[in-house]
Amino acid sequence: MKIARIFPRKTKASPVDELCFFDIPPMLCLPEIDEVHVSIVFTYDIPRAEALAYQWETVGVPVKIGGPAYDNPGGEFIPGMYLKKGYLITSRGCPNNCWFCKVPKREGGLRELEIKQGWNILDDNLLACSDNHIKSVFEMLRNQPQQPLFTGGLEAALFKPWHAEEMKILKTKRMYFAYDITDDYEPLVEAGKKLRKAGFTARSHSAYAYVLIGYKGDTFEKAEKRLKDTIKAGFMPYAMLYRDEKGNYNKKWTNFRDLWLMPAQITSKNKDLLEQTINELDGFKQAEDL
Repeated sequence: MKIARIFPRKTKASPVDELCFFDIPPMLCLPEIDEVHVSIVFTYDIPRAEALAYQWETVGVPVKIGGPAYDNPGGEFIPGMYLKKGYLITSRGCPNNCWFCKVPKREGGLRELEIKQGWNILDDNLLACSDNHIKSVFEMLRNQPQQPLFTGGLEAALFKPWHAEEMKILKTKRMYFAYDITDDYEPLVEAGKKLRKAGFTARSHSAYAYVLIGYKGDTFEKAEKRLKDTIKAGFMPYAMLYRDEKGNYNKKWTNFRDLWLMPAQITSKNKDLLEQTINELDGFKQAEDL
């Protein structure tokens, strides 16, 4: 079946093929299609997505609309279908019930999927999977044409020394952990120690951490401390601005967030802190090895 996939916006993760569209149906040269799927990730894209669905009904084939924005649980992962080839989901769901996260509500309990081919892992909580599943993912990554990325978010509290050792063997390009609540910090520090023991250095900037900001009761001062503490733990921070269930957020936080998104900008703004952290953490690792 030839399925046209329609997206309300284009991102780095969007698939690229002749059946992928980001606007109304083209007047000329529309490929032969049997069905249309309008896929929405973010709730704030729903109005545009529904308008696009209406326009694509004129093509004369069935039109379906859905995605995470509608709390639709995901099924088996099909590479290249709704995400660019190389992006991969090997499990869905999460056993945690964090107040700010919709994943448990949408996906239910943790489900391990058939492992396909890819190198950019987007699982909700890969480390909550069984050891056998995680080992199979690492084994698959050994045969990929690009260095792996773990961008779905790794739970530091579940990170084990053998995970770090495997990631070093795989020459992991980048991995993202999460620092969402206060209780996440000590596990993040410990995860950093495991990474350095496996051979990663703070200077390599392979390890990042999503840092939630802008939720009720948060302040710029508190958020900046968390972001700087993330650097001290050996991770490059990546600010994630909180949105409620309707996609609303506090616009007063946008400028602050933008200062903590780009590594080059973060490095420039926090040059002394980064250099001090690198010297302390990488120096500590060298002392440990003696």
